[in-house]
Amino acid sequence: MLKTTPLNAVHREAGARMVDFGGWDMPVNYGSQVEEHHAVRRDAGIFDVSHMRVVDLEGGGVREFLRFALANDVAKLALPGKALYSCLLNDAGGVIDDLIAYHFRDDFFRLVVNAGTAEGDIQWLHSLNALAGHGVSIRPREDLAMVAVQGPNAREKFWRAFDETKPATEALGLFQAARLGDDIMVARTGYTGEDGFEVVFPASDAESIWRSVVGQGVRPCGLGARDTLRLEAGMNLYGQDMDAAVSPLDAGLAWTVDLKAPRPFFGRKALEARGQQQDFLGLVLVDKGGVLRAHQKVLAEGGEGEITSGTFSPTLGVSIALARLPRGTAPGATVRVVVRDRELAARVVKPPFVRNGQSLVG
Repeated sequence: MLKTTPLNAVHREAGARMVDFGGWDMPVNYGSQVEEHHAVRRDAGIFDVSHMRVVDLEGGGVREFLRFALANDVAKLALPGKALYSCLLNDAGGVIDDLIAYHFRDDFFRLVVNAGTAEGDIQWLHSLNALAGHGVSIRPREDLAMVAVQGPNAREKFWRAFDETKPATEALGLFQAARLGDDIMVARTGYTGEDGFEVVFPASDAESIWRSVVGQGVRPCGLGARDTLRLEAGMNLYGQDMDAAVSPLDAGLAWTVDLKAPRPFFGRKALEARGQQQDFLGLVLVDKGGVLRAHQKVLAEGGEGEITSGTFSPTLGVSIALARLPRGTAPGATVRVVVRDRELAARVVKPPFVRNGQSLVG
């Protein structure tokens, strides 16, 4: 039986088309996926992301534990509410999951991990906790739900619905969060390349919060628009752009790996021994007659590569992709993509493709 979020009945009432997403019954769209995409780029949209798992870590040794468990260094998080993006690595330097870590106190951090990997992530954290001996409390918060309100007008419309949150959240910078009581968190993060909030709250409040935000003219959006938006924004999807067999260095995530501090984080030795073997870049289809999709072969001057994620970009009006390419492939180069036994020309670009509604590729 599929798992459901606290908003499942609301989605069905709104006529959403539901799909199996990693064992969860989730809305893929509520009608026009393209219109939902444009709503986020031009105004504001709301996504149910309650399938993501919130995990609270507490204890005097939590900071040192996370310095060991994560490839990025939480020592960078000096101020309460600051967050960073990182990866959990296995002993071969592959990505177990990508996640966001929030610092609220020296003895309290919050992680938000992916739905499909959540159970494995929690087990892995427990095993590392036992290995490191820091005695950290690891508490999955299945009592919490989460929505993402994204778009150029997202924050303003959220404040209209919940004006009492504005004083505590108006000054939030990017990748920063505020806790409003024990169980409510508002974070200025997202997965679309637009501004907005991700809001965590008690699952029992999910329906009223969703309806209040939608009541301010924020459009409900499903997984379909979320995928085209994140791809335009050059953001990785776990299971497509990286997984346990892929190094973060080969997935365009070197910026999430801190090798400067002399700390023995798990997977570091394997990562350094392995090094970077491929370049992770974007493609824009030049020839007509096809759409770029995952697993298509890419023929470059230095050898073969592969598309990891691809789609038609509603904002740009062309097909785009993320791909692992031979080392030395440079932005501006032309490559050939094998699409249904045809070789179509594509231009190599540096992601992202779109940010804050504007094209970043010429």
